[in-house]
Amino acid sequence: MQYVAIVVALGVTVLTLVVLTDAAVRMVRVIRLGQPAPGRKNDPGSRTRTLVREFLGHTRMAKRPVVAAAHWFVMIGFFALFFTLVTAYGQLFDAYWALPLIGHWAPFEWFTEAIAWLTLAGIATLTVIRQLSHPRRSGRRSRFFGSAFWQAYYVEFTIATIAVSILVLRGLEYRLFGDMLHFPLTAFIGSWFDGVATDDVELAVHVVAGVKITVSWVFFTVLAWNLTMGVGWHRALAFFNIYYKREADGGPALGAAKPLTVGGEPVDFEKLDDLDEDASLGVGKVEDFSWKALLDFSTCTECGRCQSQCPAWHTDKPLSPKLFVLNLRDHAYAKAPYLLAGDGDGADVPVEARAEADRAIVGDAEHGGVIDPDVLWSCTTCGACVEQCPVDIEHVDHILDLRRYQTLIETEFPSELGGLFRNLEKAGNPWGVNASKRMDWAKDLPFPVQQVGVDVESLDEVDWLFWIGCAGAFEDRAKKTTQAVAELLHAAGVSFAVLGDGETCTGDPARRSGNEFLYQQLAAQNIDVLRETKAVRVVSTCAHCFNTIKNEYAQLGLELEVVHHTQLLNRLVREGRLTPVAPADDAVAGRPVTYHDPCYLGRHNQVYEPPRELVGSLPGVELREMPRSRSTSFCCGAGGARMWMEERIGTRINADRTAEALATGADAIAVGCPFCRVMLSDGLTQAQSEGAGEGVEVVDVAQLLLSAVRRGAPATR
Repeated sequence: MQYVAIVVALGVTVLTLVVLTDAAVRMVRVIRLGQPAPGRKNDPGSRTRTLVREFLGHTRMAKRPVVAAAHWFVMIGFFALFFTLVTAYGQLFDAYWALPLIGHWAPFEWFTEAIAWLTLAGIATLTVIRQLSHPRRSGRRSRFFGSAFWQAYYVEFTIATIAVSILVLRGLEYRLFGDMLHFPLTAFIGSWFDGVATDDVELAVHVVAGVKITVSWVFFTVLAWNLTMGVGWHRALAFFNIYYKREADGGPALGAAKPLTVGGEPVDFEKLDDLDEDASLGVGKVEDFSWKALLDFSTCTECGRCQSQCPAWHTDKPLSPKLFVLNLRDHAYAKAPYLLAGDGDGADVPVEARAEADRAIVGDAEHGGVIDPDVLWSCTTCGACVEQCPVDIEHVDHILDLRRYQTLIETEFPSELGGLFRNLEKAGNPWGVNASKRMDWAKDLPFPVQQVGVDVESLDEVDWLFWIGCAGAFEDRAKKTTQAVAELLHAAGVSFAVLGDGETCTGDPARRSGNEFLYQQLAAQNIDVLRETKAVRVVSTCAHCFNTIKNEYAQLGLELEVVHHTQLLNRLVREGRLTPVAPADDAVAGRPVTYHDPCYLGRHNQVYEPPRELVGSLPGVELREMPRSRSTSFCCGAGGARMWMEERIGTRINADRTAEALATGADAIAVGCPFCRVMLSDGLTQAQSEGAGEGVEVVDVAQLLLSAVRRGAPATR
């Protein structure tokens, strides 16, 4: 039996090393089919620190502490228990064999036993969690909906078997050596063999060591035969995916959109004629993705955290960020033999690969499309998937690249976007209103609003440029926010000016819907104006304008100090320049208010506390948090240019979010973005028509502050 164990274990080892090496080479060749990904190797020091922090700290999994702890011990066990594999090879031949120097060193043995037990406990915990979250219990609400369960079960079986093998081997060693000091956590297992002959115990050591080796290496053989088995491959690929993430400092791939590139170089639309005729603007084929994108797809663990946070998926739309990635992964690896064969005419190209090459990457799923258009256009670009992913997959960037090709090359996009693009081109705003009306919001204010080029020559004469934005200038509900902020700045003695008809749309809706050409036109126009007017500091009430001017104009060479109005107003309150006063009748209880985090303020820019501090500073106000808040906040449904598209599939995202806000019992829903205000106001109107939310209102944080400030200084009006 000992010889059988030796032959099987050594044979499996050799076989696995051969097939695993071949698999690694094939995987690298597939990933290298992608286009260049600029900026992925800069600042190696920061990237290394990020990798170590995310690896050892499991920082990307902290929101699920039980899962994080269980996974941490499984992960540590995978590496820390490597020496037990080495020991097992020696035990194939000699049941008493141990590692030189440290093999019988008590601290090493204690550590080994502790990690083995914790690994077993960790994988048992993860197995139970997977079963409790199984789709058979909660259907598509399960984050594991659509995951390959046989792969997960196999991984769980392998880890549990290895951990049990180590513990049994330690117990058998105790039976042979009999020193309790060296076997504090496994001596009781050894006691089970007290009545067994020593020869039989030695044989058991040989056999269990062979089982441990065989199970360990068969796992890698299975991986080698399944290049799309991300739940296994992520053990190696996650290190590379984290290291090469977009932000070297560890931030998620949010905020500024990934630039449109061709051959790894950002596209300058003024030099389109210089591009090759076959240059792809965006992604029209899987090989148009960057190598980092293909690495992303390969690394997906199918854990479903992205899916569990996706507003589209939660409202019964076809987009699951996880399934989106998995479909692209499977397509890439299925098509790879065709691509690696050059023109694909070789006789050795499998028929399946040829068929895969004929599939449209975006097309009706019923007719073979890899990504259905309804999947692509359901995304609100809220970033919840990116923020949640434990291995730093950049879902939003990949969706945006697909949209770019559909919009710029195929001119295939939702019909409503055609009107949006025309309005942006002709009038410089999504509503198509004449630019001459951009100052209408200021007509009813009791003080004059200074305009650059009319009242002041340049912005170096005032403290701030107040960027009004299209919604703030033209949308009736958003105008109230604009007026409130202007009045508060005036009351605080902060000098500011506006651009008036010198403003145009920042280009956010154009860029998020894939029209990079139009975005760059609008951005260039604004950047010229901002430079000419000597802008240095900008305050904006729109989270989308805030994000675009702060993060995306920097990509085009313009860097400014940009703040959101809640940040500036909170600063003014803390400095005592604005003093909120409680209502006279608020002697017993505060007014319940809940705050909705705008995605482009919160997740995309990590601004969570200033709005809350501001609301919390208001006397007579009780802040009630929704279950989904801060980094796990639920989208209003307007991002990704969805504000200008009809929502025909599933339930409305804004209705879902409004219902959550109403469930807090608040009588006011505070927002910090005009898009959110429009969506939640519409959701509230629908709820009130159904008999819910009576007396509730949607207001901007600035309006709440203005009401409180007016109580203390009514003359400011």
